[in-house]
Amino acid sequence: MQVDAFALLGRFSQALSAPSRLRLLDRLVQGEQTVEQLASAAGLSISNASRQLRLLAESGLVQARREPPFVYYRVAHEDVARFWLAFRDLARSRLPEVDRAMSGMREASDSLQPVGRDELIERMKQGAVVLIDVRPTPEYRAGHLPGALSVPLEELEQLLPALPRGRPVVAYCRGPLCVLAAEAVGVLRSNGWDARRFEDGVPEWRAAGLPVEAA
Repeated sequence: MQVDAFALLGRFSQALSAPSRLRLLDRLVQGEQTVEQLASAAGLSISNASRQLRLLAESGLVQARREPPFVYYRVAHEDVARFWLAFRDLARSRLPEVDRAMSGMREASDSLQPVGRDELIERMKQGAVVLIDVRPTPEYRAGHLPGALSVPLEELEQLLPALPRGRPVVAYCRGPLCVLAAEAVGVLRSNGWDARRFEDGVPEWRAAGLPVEAA
């Protein structure tokens, strides 16, 4: 019996039909993480996160590896990360409410114009900026922008005295669907720093063909 390609495409698309799985995929393009880390980030129970991750794996979007006592997940191929970015941007361009929701998430915490990619690259070349990664440490270790300091948002206030003075600070997190950088900028400004957020995250930086460091 001939296989219906459209039926298979429909089955594949079902992996993207649940918001919880989209949240997990958005986390996984940051780098490999354990089920426990993913469950916490997505606001799911460990059992539910495991079930959703298995569905993503069955569709070939993610892969698992075991390193007892943990199970680690990662995107199955760099093409998956590129697909996710394109899917997200297409939804944003075709559905105005998606764009409004994404913009509103950040503007609630930060109304200043973010730093664009070209501007950040130029400032990095000149050594004219302190770049901080405010994601959790495991995500920083999986991959971060060159020269970025790991300053998780929940540790930011206690780490403020260690930040170099005299240069503006640029904070970044997971990208357009993440508010950690906007919240970090608010903390920095309230403590006297000249701070702005980077408009993208590690996945967008990597997709542009720019180098990423791993700890």
